[in-house]
Amino acid sequence: QVQLVESGGGLVQAGGSLRLSCAASRSILSINVVGWYRQAPGKQRELVAAITSGGNTNYADSVKGRFTISRDNAKSTVYLQMNSLKPEDTAVYYCNAKVGQILPRDYWGQGTQVTVSS
Repeated sequence: QVQLVESGGGLVQAGGSLRLSCAASRSILSINVVGWYRQAPGKQRELVAAITSGGNTNYADSVKGRFTISRDNAKSTVYLQMNSLKPEDTAVYYCNAKVGQILPRDYWGQGTQVTVSS
């Protein structure tokens, strides 16, 4: 099992930056994939960025060049640096962990609100 605690959300003007943190209760190197998802009102939850235990990353097209996912292994924390924020980035952001090799199980954090004003 793993518990995930997100932090760092808030209100920012368009063009601004925020950094989200996802602290895991176990070593993130033991987690197959840690991802950031977001869900805006009336929309489906979507993948924003993810990082594998091997350090590979991938991003949604809508955030490429603006968002960066990274990790601090010693702190068991994954970060999402968000720059050049747009109003359409407004959503609740969730941290997700996929654990297990044969039948990976999903774990979710409680979410953190990001609001970008125009």
